[in-house]
Amino acid sequence: MSESAIRILPPPDANLVKPKYAPPPGACDGHCHIFGPASRFPYAPERRYTPQDAGRETLAALHRRLGLTRAILVQASCHGTDNSAMLDAMRWSKGAWRGVAMVAKDATDHELTTLHEAGVRGVRFNFVAHLGGAPDLKNVEAVIRRVTPLGWHVQLHLDAHDIETYRDFLKRLRVPFIIDHMGRVEAQHGLEQKPFRELLELMRNERAWIKVSGPERISSTGKPFHDAVPFARALIKAAPDRVLWGTDFPHPNVKWMPNDGELVDLFAMMVEDEPTRKKILVDNPTRLYWA
Repeated sequence: MSESAIRILPPPDANLVKPKYAPPPGACDGHCHIFGPASRFPYAPERRYTPQDAGRETLAALHRRLGLTRAILVQASCHGTDNSAMLDAMRWSKGAWRGVAMVAKDATDHELTTLHEAGVRGVRFNFVAHLGGAPDLKNVEAVIRRVTPLGWHVQLHLDAHDIETYRDFLKRLRVPFIIDHMGRVEAQHGLEQKPFRELLELMRNERAWIKVSGPERISSTGKPFHDAVPFARALIKAAPDRVLWGTDFPHPNVKWMPNDGELVDLFAMMVEDEPTRKKILVDNPTRLYWA
């Protein structure tokens, strides 16, 4: 892709709102990204977008202000399968951050071991059209076979309306798998829409996890994204032991830029009782990433 065709993304909202809700000790941001800095960790030539740099110090400062002490760093497509920026950040965190990598089909055993020793516990695949569309399932399944002995899970950036297309693939998975951002359903179509019913049905699979992140991605009304709340509540009710939450900082490819402080308070609205909040912020990520 030519440089002129690569979208330049805006920075996150710098005017952080102090959240009213105080997360419990050990709370984890279950989905966030490290971008660059490009001078040290260049972006992939084949990327569809160029983000603003958002390195480890920027993320750590945000988490201090939000009251989050742990994080799951998710490799994004702008860095491709070069996980160097994420690995550097995990080592710098001294165990407070774990990672989900993107892995090339020809990755060596040594490369996989290096990722694992640095704190990677999952592999991510993008199925979303604007990020390049579905990967070759044969390659996906080959990578999954390689990482299964490491105890990793699979993370799928997948639109809920594609669940039917990939139903057989999902049934074949024998490792835990996570669907990002509430399956990117469209809130304007309501709780009874077919893609969301299929997502709820998928959550009956005991290997399936969901991230109640990205309300700005599913909202049809914009800030304060309250139309996303019923979807999060339904997913949490379906499988409270297999739910994660994250900021998605620094929010690549969004229609409306959220404020991370407001997202913390929106989580408290999604989850109305403190025991379940602790389960999602502390217990569930501990079981999946630090056990």
